[in-house]
Amino acid sequence: MTLPQIVPQPVSLVARDGEPFELTGGSRIVVDGPGAAAVAEHLATAFRVSTGFELPVVELADETSDAAPAAASDITLAIAAGTAPAGHEQEGYALETDSAGASLRADTAEGLFRGVQTLRQLFPAAIESRKRVDDLGTRWLAASVDITDHPRFAYRGAMLDVARHFFDVADVKRYIDDIALLKTNHLHLHLTDDQGWRIEIDGWPKLTEIGGTSSVNDERGGFYTKAEYAQIVAYASDRFITIVPEIDLPGHTNAALAAYPELTCTGQAPPLYTGIEVGFSSVCINSEETYRFVSDVVRQMAAMTPGPYLHLGGDESLSTPEADFVRFIERVTTDAALTGKTIIGWHEMGAATAMPNGTIGQYWSFTRPQDGAEDETMTFVRGGGRVILSPADVAYLDMVYETGTEFGQAWAQGPTSVRESYGWKPTRIIDGVGEEEILGIEAPIWTETMHRMQDVEYMAFPRLAAIMEIAWSPRAEHDQHDFESFGPRAVAFAERLEAAGIGYHRAPDLPWTDAAQ
Repeated sequence: MTLPQIVPQPVSLVARDGEPFELTGGSRIVVDGPGAAAVAEHLATAFRVSTGFELPVVELADETSDAAPAAASDITLAIAAGTAPAGHEQEGYALETDSAGASLRADTAEGLFRGVQTLRQLFPAAIESRKRVDDLGTRWLAASVDITDHPRFAYRGAMLDVARHFFDVADVKRYIDDIALLKTNHLHLHLTDDQGWRIEIDGWPKLTEIGGTSSVNDERGGFYTKAEYAQIVAYASDRFITIVPEIDLPGHTNAALAAYPELTCTGQAPPLYTGIEVGFSSVCINSEETYRFVSDVVRQMAAMTPGPYLHLGGDESLSTPEADFVRFIERVTTDAALTGKTIIGWHEMGAATAMPNGTIGQYWSFTRPQDGAEDETMTFVRGGGRVILSPADVAYLDMVYETGTEFGQAWAQGPTSVRESYGWKPTRIIDGVGEEEILGIEAPIWTETMHRMQDVEYMAFPRLAAIMEIAWSPRAEHDQHDFESFGPRAVAFAERLEAAGIGYHRAPDLPWTDAAQ
């Protein structure tokens, strides 16, 4: 029997004897346990449009209930303690499907949600369609399998740059739904940069009135009100994705400086910037007004963000003298940690050695570290923190796939193929950063060349599938299931994207079929 094509590859996928499970007009989604009903509604919503089935969500019958027990055409979602191995209770799950029914169990609602993404991939790709599938010959069959699964890394992230080009709430929600398909559990929002300031901050209205009006190439600006940001946070939380907001400091700050010249050392406001150069801007390190500003912003972002992390940037501060940079980073990270959040910074922050214990470093240099990046990253490890890996030459989704790709750049040793995004080993990047020192993996997409969500999707997929397989699937499995195994599964996933109306790039190193056009 041919096994179903699933991305990310599960820990264990075994074919069962017998006939497949069939979803029919009489199917229900039967739930048991706190939080299971909400996950079931996500699944039902995904399937109702394409199938035309009602798919009611009902509670599992017990001795005191008049409800009918689960039937062979039902999907059962149950919270069941002890489903996942020790240490993997948060996101582990077990899935069984055959002609007697489909059963998904997990210790938590989050684990159920991750398992639902696998269950969806057992059905024909057309089930992801955003319109009714009218082919009368369609049968919604799911292969008969046993699956047990849990993630390799706790942090599996995607980053969306909304500063170079602004993406509204609807676009961000769409990207949240996109990345959830691959069991991504963090969305890092790059909210501020030279080209735009995208978040409302009380007491500093010009940040958005002036700093929020610009973007690359003088295209439309924009920003999120606090209420809109709360919508994004809630929408992500419903899909078990944590928002990680980034306020980039002390460089990448031209939009803030244009709004408030008192943050400069000259008192003169620079013009709004719509180009794509980096490293030319910095807040005034020696001004107490700068620290009042940073403190206000950090405290308001912490109050708006229920997740555990605040990202303070720290990259490419090329116009800030090194001693000033170190002094600034040590002061603002210490102050920011008083909010109770864990601070994240790009690896250059590691030039400062007196950051709060547990500060997390995000590594963005290449798979062969350059320019002191290895030592800077080790600062975080020596300080009791861990590392998020985003090596630009394999994990940056804005790198061109091949020469002539419509969007993207090539500065990170590009072009970057899907094979290259799949083929790197996280534990072989930095000496001293092994499995235990890695918090996880993140795939950023910088939007200098992209202004529509369709452009973002075109660049993100299918490479994000490759990177999330590294982040989710076991280390041994990734070594065993090489690119020749991944390729057909990536194509099958692209067929689902096609059915759902999600953009992707037809990368030449994948074994495309006529079905995946």
